[in-house]
Amino acid sequence: MPVLPYRFSPAYDARELQSLFSSVSVRARQRGVAQLLSLSYPLDPAVDPLLLLQCNPFLNQPSAYWEHPSHQVAIAAIGQVDGACFTGEERFLRARHWLTTQHHHLTQAGDRDRPFAGLHAFSAFTFTAHAAPPGYAPAMLIIPQLQVARHGQHGTWSFNYRIEPSTTLATFLAQWQRSEALVQRLSTISLGAKPASPAPPSFDPAHQFAPFTTAVQAALRAIERGQLSKIVIAHAVDLLSRQRFSVVSALDTLRRHHPDCYTFAIGNAQGHAFIGASPERLIRVRDRCLHTDALAGSAPRGDDPHTDRDLAQQLLTSDKERREHDAVGDYIVAQLRALGLDPVRSPRQLLQLRNIQHLWTPITAPIPPTLHPLDIVAQLHPTPAVAGVPMAVACDRLQEYETFDRGLYAAPIGWLDAAGNSEFIVGIRSALICDRQARLYGGAGIVAGSDPDRELREIQLKLQTMLKTLQ
Repeated sequence: MPVLPYRFSPAYDARELQSLFSSVSVRARQRGVAQLLSLSYPLDPAVDPLLLLQCNPFLNQPSAYWEHPSHQVAIAAIGQVDGACFTGEERFLRARHWLTTQHHHLTQAGDRDRPFAGLHAFSAFTFTAHAAPPGYAPAMLIIPQLQVARHGQHGTWSFNYRIEPSTTLATFLAQWQRSEALVQRLSTISLGAKPASPAPPSFDPAHQFAPFTTAVQAALRAIERGQLSKIVIAHAVDLLSRQRFSVVSALDTLRRHHPDCYTFAIGNAQGHAFIGASPERLIRVRDRCLHTDALAGSAPRGDDPHTDRDLAQQLLTSDKERREHDAVGDYIVAQLRALGLDPVRSPRQLLQLRNIQHLWTPITAPIPPTLHPLDIVAQLHPTPAVAGVPMAVACDRLQEYETFDRGLYAAPIGWLDAAGNSEFIVGIRSALICDRQARLYGGAGIVAGSDPDRELREIQLKLQTMLKTLQ
């Protein structure tokens, strides 16, 4: 992967762009295969990356959004210069091979020292290896044409282009100019007001929650018979609106109301979007260091400081919640050791969010250059936090207990760059939006001693994240 050593001005410079295009075009003709060129430029950090989705001219192509407000990180990506879809048990391996091939044919230039400079691939995997919602795939990778990112006081925009042996300079320059003009426009506009809804979306909770209670009761019987020690039962509820849901408005609401979560969206070519505000990071790889989390065991937040402290203390001392949490931590550590890593657990602590709190154990490990982030994702997914123990038995029972396909729910969603850095979250507290329809997802961990009524309240609490956003 060539990395050109010089920088160029963010202002249009035809000679520099022509020189870059010429060198990459020659390589494409010599090798007989398309090459990727990624150019990165400084951007005013006051520019909101979410504006890129609002102004997206590539409505028939995939898109992606990723933000963690309290970490001051936001990335938006539109258009697709390349992409791939895979199915089957080897989808992670095939995704890794495809991405490695793209990086082999990649040239990166420009202001490469800026945060989130260079080519980033965005990826979404479904919970199971063979089923996906319409317009998605069990493994979906996107290399966008245009990316806008903000990290603290730094802004960066990147233009990616696929140069075939037959690509002309005029075609390349025209697309670069359109992208540069769109980025310039972002600094002159603001987010549109949330569209007024003539009526809240229709929702029938009494009818829609009955299957969840039945599933929990069946799971408790299996646990009592010793067939399982834990299983996470998910539930989906459907909303129908009189007008199209606004993905941009929903993302803006999620990031404002849940600043300690990962606000995310993966849009497909049909205009559908899987969005959410997930508190659960699956992996973060930065400079060959892995960060992951055991996140399981939940309690609501209190309406006043005294009640909140009592609920937190009950969560920390609950035998049921600690067993559920420890099962996740033990699994993650065992899976990482199976990869040859030496993980270190931090002390168990609380992760307190706006309307819910969780038991949380951060886990870290150095990783060798030979280990790809997708190898780790494949090893960890699904964790007991979203499936159960024993894993194989739990996943089989989920097919029996749940009345819907999980699709992208509770599955890995994230990005990877060409330097081996990556971040994936678990797609929980989420919804699949298809025009005027939305399917909301939530899950609860069931272990010995679980109370069906309490688990129903927990799942209703978790569904509030998306329900309040879309109503």
